[in-house]
Amino acid sequence: MTWSCVSRRARSEPLPRAALCRYDCPHAALAPHDVGVVTMRQRGVTLLGMVFFGVVAAMLLVLAAKVVPTVTEYLAIQKAVNRAAQSGTTVTEIRNAFERAKTADYFEAISGQDLEISKDGDKIVVEFAYDKEVHLFGPAYLLLKYRGRSQ
Repeated sequence: MTWSCVSRRARSEPLPRAALCRYDCPHAALAPHDVGVVTMRQRGVTLLGMVFFGVVAAMLLVLAAKVVPTVTEYLAIQKAVNRAAQSGTTVTEIRNAFERAKTADYFEAISGQDLEISKDGDKIVVEFAYDKEVHLFGPAYLLLKYRGRSQ
């Protein structure tokens, strides 16, 4: 039995079985193939790869959905601290201004009593720090530590 390459088959020049087309054929560098058979390398993602990618993407989306509200709350607290530091001159005024902003912006992570108020030269500095636990699943929690100060 003889085998022939696609290019040599047109000229009817049979090759012996031992001669592989990928070594003899002048167009072997253009397309990888064997004697008489053109093989194409498959590309793409397998079903298992798609499932794995989908699970990882879903986990990241759930994590983002649980973390984004805490970041939004932190930004609201930072904004309230900046406003309170600029509006008040005494510790009580600053705490009351922060409590009013807390009521208006609907955050519950810290209160006016949790603020550390100090004076740096002629500027009032208000600092805060708090931890937020985000339940992930079962016994797993994500601990976020937020800290900030007035500008």
